[in-house]
Amino acid sequence: MISLLPEDTRKKLAIADQMWYNLRHDNQPIKTVIDTNKETLKDVDFDVIICGGTLGIFLATTLQKKGYKIGVIEKSILQGREQEWNISRHELNCLLELELLTPNELEMIIFTEYNPARISFHQGYELWIKDVLNVGVSPKLLISIIQEKFLQLGGIILENTAFNNAMVSENGVIVNTDKQSLKTRLLIDSMGHFSPIIKQVRKGEKPEGVCLVMGSCGKGFSDNETGDLIASFTPIQNQCQYFWEAFPAKDGRTTYLFTYVDSHPDRISLTELMTEYLRLLPEYQQIDLEAIDFKRFLFGFFPAYSQSPIKIRWDRILTVGDSSGSQSPVSFGGFGAMMRHLSRLTNAIDEALSGNNLSASDLALIQPYQPNISVTWLFQKTMSVGVDIQANPNQINDLMSGVFQVMDKLGDDVLKPFLQDVVQFSGLTKTLPLVNPKLVLPLLPQVGLPIFLDWLKHYTNLGIYSGLYPVGKSLQPLTKNLTSQQKYYYHRWLDMLQYGAGFK
Repeated sequence: MISLLPEDTRKKLAIADQMWYNLRHDNQPIKTVIDTNKETLKDVDFDVIICGGTLGIFLATTLQKKGYKIGVIEKSILQGREQEWNISRHELNCLLELELLTPNELEMIIFTEYNPARISFHQGYELWIKDVLNVGVSPKLLISIIQEKFLQLGGIILENTAFNNAMVSENGVIVNTDKQSLKTRLLIDSMGHFSPIIKQVRKGEKPEGVCLVMGSCGKGFSDNETGDLIASFTPIQNQCQYFWEAFPAKDGRTTYLFTYVDSHPDRISLTELMTEYLRLLPEYQQIDLEAIDFKRFLFGFFPAYSQSPIKIRWDRILTVGDSSGSQSPVSFGGFGAMMRHLSRLTNAIDEALSGNNLSASDLALIQPYQPNISVTWLFQKTMSVGVDIQANPNQINDLMSGVFQVMDKLGDDVLKPFLQDVVQFSGLTKTLPLVNPKLVLPLLPQVGLPIFLDWLKHYTNLGIYSGLYPVGKSLQPLTKNLTSQQKYYYHRWLDMLQYGAGFK
């Protein structure tokens, strides 16, 4: 079945599969790319250099609008992919609020919009929901518009320029690329999961969880008016529970297969999973494989670490997006996560630059621990099965069916935040007591007591953050006479409570 893939796609799949193999077998190359010295720079070229432009361009433009001099380094051409990003309309509002797009431009970048979306599980519960991941945005057009505005504001983009290493000095960072050296007050890493900076920090540490994803976009589907947010129609196979997504797209219909695993050496390869995707796709979409006019294939793997976010020990270096390790272990991170935090990051970095709060400890406050993300680790564990575990073939489907049946009865106020990666204490507390214990108890030996106790800590913190945020917000009138340094700490504390509690 792999022969269905174009030759260049098969080559890219082989490269990704080798990366996945290296990760599982502790064979990742690690270079020292960040070092320090005590020198003082006479001047700098930029206030901020952002490495990684696909998502970094959004943050770069908001900071350039505030009057800072921003440079973006991109190892290839800065352009969005053809495949649409799926998101909800209200999550795009930040682009209007930050004046990155006009209302007309927002409508231009939306290529598809549909309702409703299905959630269903093998031999279990099915429900339909509206306005979640129901908007397909053109990355190519969106990034082109944002890029043009960034350049008009005076921003600098260095394309086909690879980050090599950086030297952190007392008052700046020297960033060395494969073409030139640049000096900046602050270096922002937006290079994603496999950033060389993050590899140095993690020192080859293996992720506790990984999401493997296969997908394609094609034409020929007769029913293309609705989507699937999460669906399954098979029991556990190859020690994996296969979940599916489907979205109407400009070029036809996009379908994904994804599964949650650990990084054990015996885990399924990407090539094998692509074969599984093509084997099961006809049954999933009720269509012959030969009837699909494939436009493109997609694949990848997304590691997640329980140490979230990652701790950066150097001054003047900040990680954002997937580089920060602060995405949920049950989501793909990426565009949706960046939109969710864009306003917060913009304001925090602005205050850090204006107040010279650029030490490692000050910048760490911009990416704090978020219990609403950490609490989802237990969910990730219950949706995966160990390579040597003899599990009930339908145990994951049964659990998911039971949980979603409860949330559906509790209403959208409980269901939608969970689906949009903003788990909240109130919804979680309402849901858990109503889930049938017979679905949960068999999983406890598999999950293990340490993981359960760790979850209990995050769940408790989620409740504390939820209670403290209204209190912290009520203190705002009392902060008028604080120094800029004190305001910086107060605002970061308030952000920590708000986003850590899953509040919007």
